[in-house]
Amino acid sequence: MFGCIVAGRLVDVNKYVFELPEAHLINHLPGYAATVHLLWPNKDWQFLGVLSNDKPSAIFRLKSTISPEEAAQMPHMNAELGISIEPVQAAVVPAGQQVSPQTAQAFAQKTLGNLYEYAMSFATRADSSMGLIGSGAPVQVLPTKVFDDWYNNLLRKIRRIQQIR
Repeated sequence: MFGCIVAGRLVDVNKYVFELPEAHLINHLPGYAATVHLLWPNKDWQFLGVLSNDKPSAIFRLKSTISPEEAAQMPHMNAELGISIEPVQAAVVPAGQQVSPQTAQAFAQKTLGNLYEYAMSFATRADSSMGLIGSGAPVQVLPTKVFDDWYNNLLRKIRRIQQIR
């Protein structure tokens, strides 16, 4: 059964109709769950949560990614609700790991920026004694240990954050 309730307003109850043959044999879909997503106009899909046999209902708090200025320009704004049926292993997202594409992109940019700054602080100018083949243009080199050290430092920080939580 699927139902959608929006607090304070009636949602059309007959918008989704599925014919289910041999209904008397239906119980649950073991091993599957539903991921629930919301799409604001001109934005990316926002992950809301998961419904499964272990958690058959939920209340999702919506955080609009629409600014008040954008909302004022679109007074009759519609959003889309998306439901995807997935294997439980793919659908279950541990708390704290519900990351939007924008958050993931910002994290990746910050992490790679940190790596670049850290690595470049160890860069040295190559000279002719290093036997580099090339056009003779100035070249900077990095010891590979720099990347090992940076990676180990990152893992240590992640472990420390997980211990705090």
